[in-house]
Amino acid sequence: MTTTVYKVTGMTCGHCESAVTSEISAIDGVTSVAAVAATGEVTVTSDTPLDEETVRAAVDEAGYELVGQG
Repeated sequence: MTTTVYKVTGMTCGHCESAVTSEISAIDGVTSVAAVAATGEVTVTSDTPLDEETVRAAVDEAGYELVGQG
């Protein structure tokens, strides 16, 4: 298992957290996602390390911006 924390800008509420969580959860190998709007952090646990561009695309699809790993 791999756990990575990403910084995401634009999340302001529970709906934002849900949107980001939903998109990232759809990535193959992801086992859990915890998005926290107050800190802008998204903690992702996966079977293997994820390609950051794949995570960036999922966050973009949700309408937010991945800044990088936190």
